[in-house]
Amino acid sequence: MMTWRHFSRLFCYCPALTSLILFASPLLLSPYHSHCIIPGFVFIITIIIILIFFSLLSHPQSPCSQPSSIMESSPLPHLQNENESNGNHHHISKKSKPSLISESDLRLEFSHHDPSIARINNGSFGSCPASVSAAQRHWQLQYLRQPDYFYFNLLQPAILRSRTLIKDLVNAHHVDEISLVDNATTAAAIVLQQTAWAFTEGRFKRGDAVVMLHYAYGAVKKSIHAYVCRAGGQVIEVPLPFPVNSNEEIVDEFRRALMRGKANGSRVRLAVIDHITSMPSVVIPVKELVKICREEGVDQVFVDAAHAIGCTDVDMKDIGADFYTSNLHKWFFCPPSVAFLYSRKTLDNSPELHHPVVSHEYGNGLAIESGWTGTRDYSAQLVVPDAIEFTNRFEGGIEGIKKRNHGGVVEMGEMLASAWGTNLGTPPKMCASLIMVGLPVSLGISSDSDALKLRTHLRENFGVEVPIYYRQPKDEEVDPITGYARISYQVYNTINDYYKLRDAINQLVSDGFTCALLSK
Repeated sequence: MMTWRHFSRLFCYCPALTSLILFASPLLLSPYHSHCIIPGFVFIITIIIILIFFSLLSHPQSPCSQPSSIMESSPLPHLQNENESNGNHHHISKKSKPSLISESDLRLEFSHHDPSIARINNGSFGSCPASVSAAQRHWQLQYLRQPDYFYFNLLQPAILRSRTLIKDLVNAHHVDEISLVDNATTAAAIVLQQTAWAFTEGRFKRGDAVVMLHYAYGAVKKSIHAYVCRAGGQVIEVPLPFPVNSNEEIVDEFRRALMRGKANGSRVRLAVIDHITSMPSVVIPVKELVKICREEGVDQVFVDAAHAIGCTDVDMKDIGADFYTSNLHKWFFCPPSVAFLYSRKTLDNSPELHHPVVSHEYGNGLAIESGWTGTRDYSAQLVVPDAIEFTNRFEGGIEGIKKRNHGGVVEMGEMLASAWGTNLGTPPKMCASLIMVGLPVSLGISSDSDALKLRTHLRENFGVEVPIYYRQPKDEEVDPITGYARISYQVYNTINDYYKLRDAINQLVSDGFTCALLSK
């Protein structure tokens, strides 16, 4: 039976039909044309049939054929259909292999970057391609469109999908070992909160130690002091040389720090180890250090690997730490901010971790607690499938990206060191997609303040974004290199970005510039 809906679809398929009837109706209804009404109707019906036939051929899937959500009685079919194609059922492995990304498509993916800036600081904030940003906006709009349906039907399955993919990426035993949190700093707070409780509840005694690297990330160092020292523990820093020449230098210092932590009958309850230190940037031999911790009776090992995933090899079974965290928005193309926290589960010991924000899911396990900390934007956690799909557009996927980024940053680092007559801060094998390059001594970098002011000067006057590290010289050194640029290399970078930095520093040297000339 023909209903109004059928007629509406008919007119939607064939807009010319509406125009024809509007044109012909006055002629057919006019009393002056009554003699041609019947032939006129026959003519119109014939035209209608012809137009419908050709419209169906040219528009077999017209969007008008889809009923609006207002007219349908089923609950939110638009959300169900969108979710099946872009959300919960986003099974990348079942899709056909994507074609490799072209240079023009790559430029389009990052066309939102400021073209006036040589952006060689991917390490600080990462980068999100346009296709992943679009997927994020899709999730945000689904929430805004019908938040109740999103909360009850879409959010948790989508988070589980992301956790499952990460579990496979990092070779964890079970998806329950993977939680999604805002960033590595949040993950550190979760682990350190547990350590603080152990002190306050008497499971750890006053004077027991937490060991961390001297080059640990600043926010994590402050968290260790805030949680552990206030609870009665002591903090021992592992001094590390820089520049560094070998893993053995790091291993030897780490062993000595553990011995200090075990002095006077105390125990080392937690070791916090960076996988890639931030400033200066060095790849730490985490597998060897975790093994040493096991040999020396350290209770737990937490690896702060903010830069690791997408930048260096990450394998939970191989590394063997109790806790491991890495940001997905730095080197894995997710939008800010999202990180994973791995918590190793064993038959006889499953650590009791809780999210610092206590919400309705408290007590249901860290992964579930982290999946709902209250009303907020969870979209960054939901686009992991899209980030993986983006990496698969490159030859070799994420492994190929890591290899090319490492080769690129080493090549550019050596080019800059040669141009400035300086040296690299580490051997190539001890860097990933970031490397430290010595700056000319004549720049007169003599403090952390000088390093920050020089960074600002390069940004504002030369259009170069690069972090600068101040290295305090040793007493016996003559004309030491005290400033290092930490350069990153990501898929969007070109050789001209590094030439721009090279030429900026060369111009400063040629002009007789020193950091003392910068305003206080």
